[in-house]
Amino acid sequence: MEYSVLMSVYVKEKPEYLKLSIDSMINQTVKPSEIVLVEDGPLTDGLYKVIADLQSEYPDLFTIVKNPTNLGLGKALSVGLKACKHEIVVRMDTDDISVPDRVEQQLKWFEEIPELDIIGGDIEEFMGTIDNVVGIRKTPVEDQEIKDYMRIRCAFNHMAVTFKKQAVIKSGDYQDFFYNEDYYLWVRMQLAGCVFRNTGTVLCKVRVDENTYKRRGGWKYFKWERILQRYMLKHKIIKYPLYLKNVSKRFIVEVLMPNSIRSWAFKKFARDKE
Repeated sequence: MEYSVLMSVYVKEKPEYLKLSIDSMINQTVKPSEIVLVEDGPLTDGLYKVIADLQSEYPDLFTIVKNPTNLGLGKALSVGLKACKHEIVVRMDTDDISVPDRVEQQLKWFEEIPELDIIGGDIEEFMGTIDNVVGIRKTPVEDQEIKDYMRIRCAFNHMAVTFKKQAVIKSGDYQDFFYNEDYYLWVRMQLAGCVFRNTGTVLCKVRVDENTYKRRGGWKYFKWERILQRYMLKHKIIKYPLYLKNVSKRFIVEVLMPNSIRSWAFKKFARDKE
């Protein structure tokens, strides 16, 4: 089963992380047919060198899409998705590392469930070195379990999903939604009748630091979370009591909590430890 890998890189990312991330996709047990890499605005010399070296080593593998200015992740992925040649698209972040058989596991589910539209999996979060695991984000597995969980929290790990291109396009494609491009897309895919699945296994090693949790707070972040909750309320995914509960919890964590306590809360309550 041929597939495209969809990635987006921007100026603030580190060349060594980009190289490790792409290597983890090149070295999959089922090799990619193409890697679509969106350069979201001008990059650093170090990032350009990594990309040029990889293109030289694998001349037929890469499709490079250049955005003249930084569009943000949602719009960049929309541009990149349109450039993907294959129906099966594997999402990957440019600073994380996929396990070697990640794609093999996911493709087996597309063969077993032909109507499947998207499949994700669990992630291990690490700080510094890859063996310093600070948390595991587990996700529900079955279609209805995922859709029930979606009413409370995002039920997919974005960097670990593989989906059908046309399923995403028919659901309105990636859109700009301030750190919630993925959650907003999954909700729209649910409304479009898409079939969901997670593997129940760890598919990606995800790099985190204290700034990871800072980005999940503040008034702007909360505002966009509230807009998403209103969208789910309007489209009857949730009812008003759950809307109030969801928004209240997010207000406490994202606005009232200091960054240090928010970091502790995510690690304590939103992640599992081995």
